[in-house]
Amino acid sequence: MPVNVQIIFISSMRYLFAILCLLTIFSCQSLTQPEKIDEPDDLQNVLIIIGDDHSANVLGAYGNEVIRTPNLDRMAARGVRFNRAYANAPLCSASRQSLITGRYPHATGVTLLRTSFPEEQVTIADHLKNEGYVTGIIGKNHFNNKKNHGFDIKIERRDYFAYREENPGREVPDSVAVRPQWKPFRDPARIWLNADALPGNSYDADDIGTWYSRQANQFLTDNRDTSFCLVVGFHEPHSPFNFPIEYARKYDPANMPLPEGSLEDDQWVPQIFRDLTEEERRGIVSAYYASAEYLDKNIGLILNRLDSLGLAENTMVVYLGDHGYLLNDHKRFEKHMMWEPAVQAPLLMQAVGHLPEGKALEPMAEFVDVVPTLLEAIKAPPLASVQGKSLLPLIQQKADTHKSYVFSEFLADNKAMVRSDHWKYIFTTGKRDLAQGYATGYPAPGITHRLYDVINDPDETENLYADPSLADTVQHLQSELISWFRQTHPNPDTVSLDASVEEQLVSFCEPPDENANVRAQ
Repeated sequence: MPVNVQIIFISSMRYLFAILCLLTIFSCQSLTQPEKIDEPDDLQNVLIIIGDDHSANVLGAYGNEVIRTPNLDRMAARGVRFNRAYANAPLCSASRQSLITGRYPHATGVTLLRTSFPEEQVTIADHLKNEGYVTGIIGKNHFNNKKNHGFDIKIERRDYFAYREENPGREVPDSVAVRPQWKPFRDPARIWLNADALPGNSYDADDIGTWYSRQANQFLTDNRDTSFCLVVGFHEPHSPFNFPIEYARKYDPANMPLPEGSLEDDQWVPQIFRDLTEEERRGIVSAYYASAEYLDKNIGLILNRLDSLGLAENTMVVYLGDHGYLLNDHKRFEKHMMWEPAVQAPLLMQAVGHLPEGKALEPMAEFVDVVPTLLEAIKAPPLASVQGKSLLPLIQQKADTHKSYVFSEFLADNKAMVRSDHWKYIFTTGKRDLAQGYATGYPAPGITHRLYDVINDPDETENLYADPSLADTVQHLQSELISWFRQTHPNPDTVSLDASVEEQLVSFCEPPDENANVRAQ
């Protein structure tokens, strides 16, 4: 081969080799580099969807293999799931007003069921309305008054009933067994907890949850070209565990999971639950599951509309239960307690193209963290009054820790909780039997302390408070609980620093609801 041809050949081979090396490098990079997640610089909308009394244990994305929740499972697959998210009150009104303000219940002034939400409290809707957002709340709000609290549009249960008066819908034949009128505590528990797993007196197309979804979808359609903040509050799966005719007999009671509880639970079980048979308890659980599946269907209608309108890529979507629910956990059916299934609830976030997909986050989070997270995500000005902490650094994997402690309160029973990764401490004054119809019938227990090792005893079956080796742990958690109250309470100076630990906790566990007994207007 002539020399000049050899030179050309060698040069060509070197050039080809260089190209192959570059291609190999690029290929390896594409296989090893993590998925690129865009910064949320073009997120402009907020959609918050709330389930009522939804236990995280009854959702496919959280590992339940019996319940059918394909839409929420899809949302979890498209976004992030918080495995340890805590409501700051196991009570509807207190939790919801805390959620939309980013403030703890005692700071909002709403810690009791019927407290009227004070108008001076600043909600996410108040804040974003000032930024030019269209705001709406559809479904359950539990404001306990007729005010709008920053929402331009407010649609609630009374509007549904007015609609049904003019549009009766398809008549249900007398031959179809339906659920009786809900009369909690007046009827036996098996009736108002729907142990027969009976549907409501409506078909799917006419039922309240489906109607709320249609109203939400109309809001999305009407405001697709502007920035919006929409909150949708469903009534499901709150007792009597509503679902329409088509969802009857969805779940066989015999196949329902039924926690057994422990001997320690017996002294705290309300009288109204003690006579329930195992068959009735399984029937209650099956009704709850059918209601949860119906809820999921209606959430799917909203998520599908979001997709069809091209809004999924610029909308931060949050789904959560306002708190959890005890489904025979600790031998009862309610929230109002500080055990994990009552205070822990599902929390999912989706923003297509802006958040990791299918990411499960283990650090503890609180519902007061939702508002600051949303505001940071859409790059809105921060709200000075919030007491929560944005979860966005955790979501974007810029941080691997969030909070060392989470807190919850149920001041109707003068009760508060602090939880760390390892321990949970619960304090209650015990000055009366359990409130809101859940009386045990036993004498008021007086000041009660509970300490649970939530790592080695996740079902919280053994109270370790009296263990002398854990005295320092108790003291530390009590200090954290008092510090939390002092930093967030509207009137901390009314509680003397010189008072004993128990005296301070007793004072802070008194409801601050000045208008609690005012008739809702």
